Amino acid sequence: MRRTTVALLAALEALVSALVGYGIALVPLMLLWGMHFQLGLGLDVVFRAAADVWLLGHGVDLTVQLDAVTAARTGVPGAEAAFPITIALLGFALLTLLVARRIGRRAVAAGAPVAGLVAAVVVSGGVGLVATLAARHPAAHASLWQGALLPAAITAAGVLIGLLSSEELRDRLLDRLPATVPDEWLELAGRAWRVGVGSAFAVLAVAGLVVAWAIVSSYATITGLHQVLGAGFDGGVAIFVAELALLPNLVLWGASWLLGPGFAIGTGTQVTPAGTLLGPVPGLPIAGALPSDGAPMSALWLLVPVLAAFVGAYLVARIARQGADASASLGAGRDASSDHGAEDGRYLEPDPGSASAPWWHPLVVGLAAGVLAGLVLGLGAWWSGGAIGPGRLADTGPNGWAVAGVAALTVAVGAVVGGFTARARTARRASPTESAAAEPDTL
Repeated sequence: MRRTTVALLAALEALVSALVGYGIALVPLMLLWGMHFQLGLGLDVVFRAAADVWLLGHGVDLTVQLDAVTAARTGVPGAEAAFPITIALLGFALLTLLVARRIGRRAVAAGAPVAGLVAAVVVSGGVGLVATLAARHPAAHASLWQGALLPAAITAAGVLIGLLSSEELRDRLLDRLPATVPDEWLELAGRAWRVGVGSAFAVLAVAGLVVAWAIVSSYATITGLHQVLGAGFDGGVAIFVAELALLPNLVLWGASWLLGPGFAIGTGTQVTPAGTLLGPVPGLPIAGALPSDGAPMSALWLLVPVLAAFVGAYLVARIARQGADASASLGAGRDASSDHGAEDGRYLEPDPGSASAPWWHPLVVGLAAGVLAGLVLGLGAWWSGGAIGPGRLADTGPNGWAVAGVAALTVAVGAVVGGFTARARTARRASPTESAAAEPDTL
């Protein structure tokens, strides 16, 4: 397939992805416009609000200026002054990321990865810029540079993930690395990446289960809050879409809760396994799933990242050992047909997964895995929070630094222990074979 065709298809798919996300934000607002406001508002207000929601979903900061009447009705001190809304509705960003990943996979399969990447990023940045300019209004306006860059950056991340899913492309990139980079370090980096990122996603998976259980167990409270709001059909659809867009945020908040630092919903509040301290919360029914008190034996939740890293490091080390055994068997076969294999040293270097590898390999892999897990979970926690309103509502979500620190420490401990456990088990299994090989032939 020609590069021009790949670029056009990637650009079209990126445009459709942006329009779908915009449509998801527009539909509930159109229902509110027609059913609640009885077509009393200008249609341009609805289109601008949908653009602002889509931009907010990609992390673009929004500055809001309420009129005097609306500010007074909120009852929040300082609502009359302009205030930022910086919390990202990550459901929109997740949609863009998944579509961009598919663009990357198709582009690399067509043999034009660069063309697909550039086309998708340019279109996403252009759509973000147009949406930011079209939605600007004294009552609400998004950051211009963020509107142009952040949707493009999310698209670029998704396309790169799709491109790197191709083993052929990864091999080509590795071949272009400087020859001075030892294969041993590349192997250790790959193992650390699998353990660290895998442990981070394992924590997110458990957090997702915790959030799901909290929602199911609090279903009566959530339903009661929805009925108290009296939002009607149109308002119910808008609330459902808002909560659905916030679901990735809730999972990241659940991971922060699971790790210990927890999260805040307003200045001076905290929701942690050790205890819950809340004030007035936003009027979303999903808030009924918030725990009213701490969890029993809260410290045991820290075993989740430790165990995930332990299992991951153990399995990765075992897989590396199996690869080393296969390489050794291949090398032995070659040596049997040639007397020069041992002389030139081609089969004498120990594999990073073997028992004869240096003792510090599991330590390096474990520490690097901890750093990677801390980066993934810390950045996710930081991105999931932000200001949701004026005054005390400016402090919402987890502390990214605290989450990153705890995640890095727990994953590093589990990965180091798992790596050394796999090494010790491999050494015990290899000892009888090595002893038998060391015995002299008496025949």
